[in-house]
Amino acid sequence: MPRRALQSLNFFMADMQAGVGPFLGVFLLSHGWQSGWIGTVMTLGGIAGVLMTVPAGAWVDASAHKRSLVVIPGLCTVLASAIILESQSFWPVVFSQVATAISGAAIGPAVSGITLGIFKQSGFVRQNGLNQAYNHAGNAFGAAASGVLGWKFGLPAVFALAVVFAIVSIISVILIPPAAIDNRAARGCPTDETQGHMSGFEVLLTCKPLLLLAAALALFHLGNAAMLPLYGMAIAADRQGDPAMVVGATILVAQTTMVLMSVLAMRMAESRGYWLILLISFLALPIRGIVAAFLIKSWGVFPVQILDGVGAGLQSVAVPGLVARILDGTGRINVGQGALMTAQGIGAALSPALGGWLAQSHGYPAAFLTLGILSAGSLIIWIRYAASSALVVSAGQNDQRVRVSRTV
Repeated sequence: MPRRALQSLNFFMADMQAGVGPFLGVFLLSHGWQSGWIGTVMTLGGIAGVLMTVPAGAWVDASAHKRSLVVIPGLCTVLASAIILESQSFWPVVFSQVATAISGAAIGPAVSGITLGIFKQSGFVRQNGLNQAYNHAGNAFGAAASGVLGWKFGLPAVFALAVVFAIVSIISVILIPPAAIDNRAARGCPTDETQGHMSGFEVLLTCKPLLLLAAALALFHLGNAAMLPLYGMAIAADRQGDPAMVVGATILVAQTTMVLMSVLAMRMAESRGYWLILLISFLALPIRGIVAAFLIKSWGVFPVQILDGVGAGLQSVAVPGLVARILDGTGRINVGQGALMTAQGIGAALSPALGGWLAQSHGYPAAFLTLGILSAGSLIIWIRYAASSALVVSAGQNDQRVRVSRTV
């Protein structure tokens, strides 16, 4: 029962997490908004989420009620959808995005903690891979359904679907028995009770592998986050097809690819480690920026979003798995997950505003090329990071030396 409920949660929470995000730009564009202001609203929501991710990770580590940290964001998704449908004025839209981002900051660490608490370190890599496969499958299904519903009934139907997914997600997490979650295993507590008493911030500030990984992910998401909504707006502005169907197709192609990449990453992690997985993921984004700049066509959705699926799908398995390995024994795994989400969130929060104003001032191709160039920094950092022979992860009273190489 816990496994099935967890898989159901990951399937349905996919659309709840994404919410109407990719469709929000097209929805607001149809109500007279310009791309710069749309990007600004998304950035404000992203900043709010960034500020909460590390505290949310600490909350997950400390809480014995991890299921509630999924229920609350689900309720906020319902509220946000209602607000945006009621009013498309600037401040109500900002409020809905900020409220959703703040409440949703705990979802990633909470689900990771629940998984680790049920399956422990020995089963985490495989189950996290399956979680991500279900998550991406849910996103693909949600995107397809959103595209069809938006085409037949208009974009408000997309908001209604997000509400349905949020309700089913809440039911799914409630079906996970609290007793099935080992809260000590969920935070990576050491077997020696004398260890693991460092604060979350001490762990984060003294963990060089985590800091370098965070920098690489921040640059990746600075280039990545704006590409999907911008591509949808570029297609819509060029009148290449129905906006809801086009945006739904972009998500569907990417998420279908991510399902395959999640399974592949799970198998690669078990046999070869995480170095190559992340290298490929970082390499995919600059190529995607170039392709997007020169293929603003309805059929360009396929190569652009396949590359998105490669990068994001591989990372969805590799990043939580690598953090769980690096911070095992510190008792602060979910703080670490939150810190990585903060790094990703900083890049993702700045990306829509940067991309939106670039598109408004210089056109969509220039925006895609600039975002792709910026993201190349993640590739450089990762190659240098992976070249280090040994780095120290502070783990309570003892130091664990983690091999940071191709075998990481």
